[in-house]
Amino acid sequence: MSDAWESAAKGVLRLPSGRLVRGRGLRRPLPVGQRPDFGLYLQGRRPPEMEWEARWVRWPDFWLPTDRADFAVALREAWRRAETGRVEVACGGGVGRTGTALACLAILDGVPSGEAVAYVRRHYAPRAVETPWQARFVARFKP
Repeated sequence: MSDAWESAAKGVLRLPSGRLVRGRGLRRPLPVGQRPDFGLYLQGRRPPEMEWEARWVRWPDFWLPTDRADFAVALREAWRRAETGRVEVACGGGVGRTGTALACLAILDGVPSGEAVAYVRRHYAPRAVETPWQARFVARFKP
């Protein structure tokens, strides 16, 4: 594995444990600089192949993952990998689905479920977790 993300890099969220995870929108160009070691991609259809290890979770825009058990397994893998490598979580815009997944990662990392959305909005993006059902999904997420 390689070094962690630069903590000041665009889209990088520091979890309470110190793990760094980058969120981004796939409709934007890949940021210059460090590349991920692993990516978790949240799309309605399979994203293009990446130059690094990746996992896809079927998740239509503005909705929730179609297979919640698969999402939970993929999220735990991303959380484990973030301890020693560069992990990114991405959807089309990098806000709703990505923010929802980052909030669930924060719960895995020890943030109380009732505070996870606010944590991600404060430390990642003010508009993260776009819909009321995404916010309910986070509140009900069990690590």
